[in-house]
Amino acid sequence: MAVEIGIMLAVILLAIVLFSLERVPPDVTALGLMLLVAVTGLITPEQAFAGFGSEVVLMILGLLILTAALIQTGVVDFMGRQILTRIGDDSGRFLLLVMVAAAILSAFMSNTGATAFFLPIILSISRQLKTSPSKLLMPLAFASILASSVTLIGTSTNLVISGLMVNAGLEPLGMFELTAVGLPVLVVGLIYMLTIGKKLIPDRGFSKEYTADFNMQPYLTEIEILPDSPLDGMLLSDSGLGHDLDLTVIRVVRNGKQYLVPSADLILKSGDLLLVEGVLEKLMGIEEKTGIELMPHRKIEDADFQSDEIGLFEVVLLPNSRMIGRTLVDLKLRERYNLQVLGINRSGETIHEKLSRIRLATGDELLIQGDRSKLMILDRENTLRLIRPVRWRVLRGKQAGLAAALFIGSIALAAFEILPLPVAVLGAAFLAFVTRIITPEEAYRAVEWRILILIGSMLAIGQAMQVTGTAEFLASLIIGFTQQMDPLWLLAGFFVLSMLLTQPMSNQAAAVVVVPIAIQLALQLGLNPRTFAVMIAVGASSSFLTPLEPAALLVYGPGNYKFSDFPKVGLLLTVLILVLSMLLVPIFWPL
Repeated sequence: MAVEIGIMLAVILLAIVLFSLERVPPDVTALGLMLLVAVTGLITPEQAFAGFGSEVVLMILGLLILTAALIQTGVVDFMGRQILTRIGDDSGRFLLLVMVAAAILSAFMSNTGATAFFLPIILSISRQLKTSPSKLLMPLAFASILASSVTLIGTSTNLVISGLMVNAGLEPLGMFELTAVGLPVLVVGLIYMLTIGKKLIPDRGFSKEYTADFNMQPYLTEIEILPDSPLDGMLLSDSGLGHDLDLTVIRVVRNGKQYLVPSADLILKSGDLLLVEGVLEKLMGIEEKTGIELMPHRKIEDADFQSDEIGLFEVVLLPNSRMIGRTLVDLKLRERYNLQVLGINRSGETIHEKLSRIRLATGDELLIQGDRSKLMILDRENTLRLIRPVRWRVLRGKQAGLAAALFIGSIALAAFEILPLPVAVLGAAFLAFVTRIITPEEAYRAVEWRILILIGSMLAIGQAMQVTGTAEFLASLIIGFTQQMDPLWLLAGFFVLSMLLTQPMSNQAAAVVVVPIAIQLALQLGLNPRTFAVMIAVGASSSFLTPLEPAALLVYGPGNYKFSDFPKVGLLLTVLILVLSMLLVPIFWPL
C-alpha cells in the first residue's frame, strides 16, 4: 500500500505541474494521467474508464445539447435583444443589465458560453455609449463566474464534486442546494463590481478602426511591380512574397480593378500595385533584385481591405473551436474559405510575424479578411465567435419555445425530485433530437468534447486516490499538523487551497485533487464532509486572480487588459467571497 500511495502522490504532483505549464492541452494531460494510473495498476482498467460512463459526464453531455438547442433556435439571442431595448444611453444601466443577464445565463449554462454571447454585444454598444470596452468586459466575465455556485449546473465543477461525493458514499448535491451560499456570493460580487471593482478597472480606450486596434500601420505598405521585374508573369504562389519574405498580400490593384484576398494562382503583372503586410525591412534590400518599388507611405484604413463581397472581421476563438492547437497552415483558411488572418491578439500582445506557424489557443482574437458568407459558416459551426459586427440569430418560433420548455422542464423535474437530473436532461436532449429542434450534427459540433474528456479522465484520478488510500493518507498528515486548529480554519484552508489550485489548473482538476482529501479529513475528525465539499465548490469557482479562466481569456484581448489587472480587481473580491462563505456555509451545512 505504501508503494501505491507513493506512486499516486507522484501522479498528483505530475498532474499539478502539467496542468500549470499547459505545454499540452488539459484534456490530453488528463487522458494521459488516466492511462498512467491504469498502466501502473493503481486501479483496474474498468475503474479507470468508468468515469466516461458516469452520470456526471452523461449529465454534462445532455446539458450541452440543450444549451446548443437554446442557442441554435435563437432563444439566447432573443434575450440579448430584449436587454438592448432597455439600455438607453446610460452606460451604468447597461453594465448592470448585462451583468445580471450574464449571471442568469451562467447559472444554467457554461460561464464561458454566457461570456461569449455578450462579448460582441458589449463591443458594439461600447462604441455607441462611447465607453471603453475594458470598463465593461471584465465585469461581464466576473459576473458569469460569480454565478457558478447558484445552481448545481452553473458549472461542470459542481457536477464533478457531486460525483466525487457519491463515490465517497455521500448524497449528491441537489439542484439548488448551493443557492444558499451561491446567491449571496453573486449579489455581493455584483455590488462590488458595480462600485469598488469598476473603479479599479483601467480605462484602455478604444478606436474606430480594426487596423488601429491591431496596430497594423507599421506592418503595412504598398509596392509596385516594375517593368521587366522577375515577378512579372509569375504566379503569386511562386513569387516568394509569402514563403520567403513572410508577407501577406492583402490586395492587388490592376488597371483600377482590385483583387482582395487574391488567390494563389493569380498571375502578377508589371504595374500591379500590391498592399502587403509584414516586416517591411525585409523588402528594403531586395527592391532592385525583385523589380519592385516601395510606394510612399500613406495611412492605410479599414476601407482598403473591404468591398461588397470581402469584409474585415474581428473574431475570438472559443474553447471548443476546432482551430485550437492548430496552425493557419494546417487550417488552410484561404484555400477552403477564401479567408486570411491579418493579425492575432493574444494576452494583450498583437502578433503580425510568422502568423502561419503559430498554434492557436483559446481566447485568441483574430483579425480576418475575406468572404462574409464563409465566415458566417464558421461562426455557425462554433469554430469562432464573430465579435464585430454583432450578428443575431433569428428566433425559430415554435422550435424556440419548445427548446426553452424542454430546458426549463428538465430542470424543474430534477428540482422537484421527480426524475434524477441525468435522466431529466438526457430525456430532454432526446426529445430535442426527435422533434428536430436541433440536429445531432449541430449538437455534436457545439458540444465541448474537451471538457467531457477532461472530466471523464480526472474522475479516474479521484477514484485512484480513494482506492490506494492516498486521500486518507494525506488527510492523516493534515490532521497531524492541525490537531489543535479550529475546524473553521480548516474549512477556510480548503477554500484557499482549491482557489489557488484553480488559477493554474482547470476548476474540475483542482476539485478532483482536493475533494477526496477533504472528505477523508472530515470523516477522520468526525466532522460533516458535506460542509467541506460545498466550501471547495465555492472556492474552486473563485477564479478572479488571473485571466486563465476560459471566461476571462475571452475578454482578455478585446478588453486590452494586462495580467496585473485581474489580481488588482479580483483580490478583494476573492476575500469578500471567502468571508461570506465562512459565515454562511457552516450555518446551512453545520460542521
